[in-house]
Amino acid sequence: ILTEAEESERRQKEFNERSAIFMESLDVDEVIAQLLVTEGFSSIHEVAYVAVEEIATIEGFDEETADEIQQRAREFLELKDAELENRRVELGVSDDLSEVEGVTKQMLVTFGENDIKTVDDLADCATDELFGWYERTEEETIHHEGILKDTEFSKEEVEALILAARIKAGWIEAEDVYENEQDEAETELETEEITAEAAESAPAEVEEVPLEETASEAEKQD
Repeated sequence: ILTEAEESERRQKEFNERSAIFMESLDVDEVIAQLLVTEGFSSIHEVAYVAVEEIATIEGFDEETADEIQQRAREFLELKDAELENRRVELGVSDDLSEVEGVTKQMLVTFGENDIKTVDDLADCATDELFGWYERTEEETIHHEGILKDTEFSKEEVEALILAARIKAGWIEAEDVYENEQDEAETELETEEITAEAAESAPAEVEEVPLEETASEAEKQD
């Protein structure tokens, strides 16, 4: 748990990092970059594809400025995509891998740099290999980073990515996955119903009377 000072420092660091990205990618000055961050923009993609009116409503901006900023964002993304595509080809990553649901251009390059170049390669990966894992020793807990350490994917999303690759590779059928999910959902529902029924039918708890109180009552009766 972060202290108030540590949380403030974290937020300031994040603010400065995002401002720097906007300054470099959009070729704008620090004031404009900071205004974008202050208004809640966190990525070039957001700036490129949000309604231009949202940018134009920022204090000090007009429609012409908003159009220019958005155009620069889109041009930057197009250039970045072209660079990633060229790098993917250089690394020998197959076209089919890009068709796996959830895989991005940046991930294709990352996969290629880690010798994951086909759908079968991705399908053969373990969750820990992509997401990372923790190793516990007597003295400390060591975090081993996964191949996708630079993405914001959760463990569940990584598992879904591998599953999508296995379906694409023909290792499993999508229908089987759906049936398993249905069975698991039904089993969970049945368990909840049994637990609820058991709770309703359980005998009421009898309040225990201290021995001293019982003896006192007996003396009164005598």
